[in-house]
Amino acid sequence: MADPMRIRAQLKGDTTEVRVLMAHVMETGQRKDAAGATIPAHYIQNVSATHNGKSVLSAYFGPAVSQNPVMNFSFKGGAKGDKVVITWTDNKGDKRTDETAIA
Repeated sequence: MADPMRIRAQLKGDTTEVRVLMAHVMETGQRKDAAGATIPAHYIQNVSATHNGKSVLSAYFGPAVSQNPVMNFSFKGGAKGDKVVITWTDNKGDKRTDETAIA
């Protein structure tokens, strides 16, 4: 399983701003190793975010996204202490879910 995501959710007025750092190799499948063999593709495909069980973000990534991607987004309706849950799934079926409370 991948390293935990670093998630920061802060309330600014009536908007919650979220910043997520996802630890992932994000291998394109086009590079070669030292022996000349192609390194298999391994990248995040789907990212979703929920606030109190309600979907606030759905994103689709591809192999062109950099290693350890950072994503920022915002939504309305959050309150201090509410939970924000981020989940990603990659092309090999690996999945990671982490959560944070809105500060």
